[in-house]
Amino acid sequence: MAAITPTSSLSNFISPNFLQIPSFFPHHPKKSNLSFHHKPFIIITSKPPPKILCSAAAAADNVSSIKSSQPMVPPYNVLITGSTKGIGYALAKEFLQAGDNVLICSRSAERVETALQTLRTDFGVQRVWGTKCDVRDGNDVKNLVQFAQDNLQYVDIWINNAGSNAYSFKPLAEASDEDLMEAMKLMINQPRGGHIFNIDGAGSDGRPTPRFAAYGATKRSVVHLTKSLQAELQMQEVSNVVVHNLSPGMVTTDLLMSGANTKQAKFFINVLAEPADEVAKYLVPNIRSIPSRGSTRPTYIRFLTGLKAYSQIFSRLAFGARRNRYLVED
Repeated sequence: MAAITPTSSLSNFISPNFLQIPSFFPHHPKKSNLSFHHKPFIIITSKPPPKILCSAAAAADNVSSIKSSQPMVPPYNVLITGSTKGIGYALAKEFLQAGDNVLICSRSAERVETALQTLRTDFGVQRVWGTKCDVRDGNDVKNLVQFAQDNLQYVDIWINNAGSNAYSFKPLAEASDEDLMEAMKLMINQPRGGHIFNIDGAGSDGRPTPRFAAYGATKRSVVHLTKSLQAELQMQEVSNVVVHNLSPGMVTTDLLMSGANTKQAKFFINVLAEPADEVAKYLVPNIRSIPSRGSTRPTYIRFLTGLKAYSQIFSRLAFGARRNRYLVED
């Protein structure tokens, strides 16, 4: 996702060195927040593409005889990685509110248990499950898939929200490609198929990501990887699995707020950021609409479009809107 070249009047505010803003200004803003592109995205990995592509091809060969799929109807079974806080947790709540079944996971068993108790109190024991999973650990991912099969039988929607360097600005450890392979194998072997959504972030448009370079590099490399993967799935005549991208824009998470130590950062957070719950309320209905209408087309769902971002910046500059909304500006 490339960045819009800012106009001269805004160039002082939109700097390539700003913490996270550049990745949320896509080219060619649309009037609609929902647009379709032939360039799907998928689960984060820092491994070279050939290994993953071969694995996907091998999985496809095993089910090449499957030419049709069962209809996918709600309630959907949803698996969300990195879902015990922030946008992942907000998405889990919104899917449950819509009547779906949800499986949450996190690297921390304690956070999983805490989130699970809260969600089960609000939505019922039989609609939400949770387990510890570090997506960098191949065995953990295999156990996650087995846990999903044991409790849900199948997964309609897999949302990848893990694979980042979490809430610190430290280098990202090399990620495993097991999450990608296992998700693909799981869904390819399901007669009803499935949809995989990758949540993007800073770096996906090629802009610099100072202080968390490994995270940005991972987000960037996945663009080419998943284009190739989708092409290979089409070559193997696998039509029951589709990969998509989600762009939540700026979400008021701990990660974002921890970088709000400059006047410029505070300006953009106040103008553009939204709470995770508000973002999830927009994303989830759009995600659910894809299987409900039987779409097999890769989709890019954006909460913060370029047009929306520039409109809010203009309102701030012209009328002072959203000033000090979250942070007191100097």
